Amino acid sequence: MDSQTLGELIDEYAQPLELYARQWSDDAADLVQTAFLKLLEEPTFPSNVKPWLYRVVRNLAFSSLRSTVRRRNREMRHFEQSENWFEHGVDSELDGEKATTVLLELDSRTREVIVAHLWGTLTFEEIAELTHSSSSTVHRRYQNGIQQLRKKLGLSCPTTE
Repeated sequence: MDSQTLGELIDEYAQPLELYARQWSDDAADLVQTAFLKLLEEPTFPSNVKPWLYRVVRNLAFSSLRSTVRRRNREMRHFEQSENWFEHGVDSELDGEKATTVLLELDSRTREVIVAHLWGTLTFEEIAELTHSSSSTVHRRYQNGIQQLRKKLGLSCPTTE
């Protein structure tokens, strides 16, 4: 297949295919791009390219969905089998299950900083390097995240200067 034919097919079908793929995936553009790459890899050009592209996009979407579901199931099994991030203590007013749930409600970047710092014992500079952020951004995320955790858990928040 020559580049002009490919370009014409992309112009004609890419947007409708993306719209079609969005019903199953947030990565619709990637699925469509992969479908066109598969078309290029085909030894013989499909006799009816339009339904072929739709079928490939659909198959890719379902495959991606299955992978996502399997990954989430694995993560949940691991989460359920692992120790809570917070422990119940006789003297503790902190509910470990609630604290774990609240931590999971934080946005992923904030949660990553808190987990890396508290349980991974990484410094803010090390986390900044890991996340390609500045150490001040990491520190701010950490402070904001801890403040959100305290508020959601009903714990007193120390005043900051």
